Amino acid sequence: MAEDGRRSRFGVAGRLALFPARAAARATRRPLEAAADDHLVPELSRLADRAFGSELPEELARSIAEHHVLERVALELAENGALDSAVEKVLASPQTKETVDRLVRSDEVRMAIKEVVASPEVRSALAEQSVGLAEEMAAEIRGRTVVLDDRIEARFRRRSQRGSSFAGVATRGVVLVIDALAIAVVFALVAGVLGLISYLVGGLRPTWLVGALLGSGWVLVAGSYLVFFWSVTGRTPGMYVMNVRVRDKAGKPPSIARALVRVVATWISIVPFFLGYLTVLFDARRRGLPDLIAGTEVVYMDRA
Repeated sequence: MAEDGRRSRFGVAGRLALFPARAAARATRRPLEAAADDHLVPELSRLADRAFGSELPEELARSIAEHHVLERVALELAENGALDSAVEKVLASPQTKETVDRLVRSDEVRMAIKEVVASPEVRSALAEQSVGLAEEMAAEIRGRTVVLDDRIEARFRRRSQRGSSFAGVATRGVVLVIDALAIAVVFALVAGVLGLISYLVGGLRPTWLVGALLGSGWVLVAGSYLVFFWSVTGRTPGMYVMNVRVRDKAGKPPSIARALVRVVATWISIVPFFLGYLTVLFDARRRGLPDLIAGTEVVYMDRA
């Protein structure tokens, strides 16, 4: 309404009178802009170049560092939630996801990951960690079985040989399980090779012969396994894990002949529900039937 009143007040004559002033203002605006482009902008650029070429940027950065400006700004943004919100928006943006996906799928990143994983340092660290974990688990099992040896013996003999250097029933049981698994693996490998040879030559007949060969092969593999480790090192892999060893009266690994006798006595002790190992619970040196027959004993390595 006011504008209409103004128009009505000045009328056509008033607008005609103001037209020269408006035209003059528009005409003078272009020369001012041109003058600014020709003189003001180059002067400002020269001043900026001089300022950046001087010690001003270093002084400014030093001042920002001394007064912890960036830390205060970051702290303020973190306190009012602006930083978290900005980070969430950046992470949630489609451009970020697309960039990350493209980066992960790139051949350069894959090659870098392969090089890192295949590096000797990483493999050495993984091997050390695996060995350390296995050693810790073995040590924990050994500690528990030693305690269990004493408890089982105390229940049957009404007294316990705490600190005894001779391995008890629990430790021998774990050794037997580990060695049985190792023998099964060895037998599976041997049987696989023989099965492949049999397949190449057309198979074996009759069926009872195959069964007999498998049974005798198991006995042969198990016997060879035990005789080899007992007579050479005095320790099977299961004994190594449980930190025990078998020795003769002189404290040395048993001879091949003594090891063979111990193998046969072991089979005799196992067949009737492991009854051959009941003597471990009552013997002063915790000897089983194989030890009594072969003249051996099983001792803890750290106590022998």
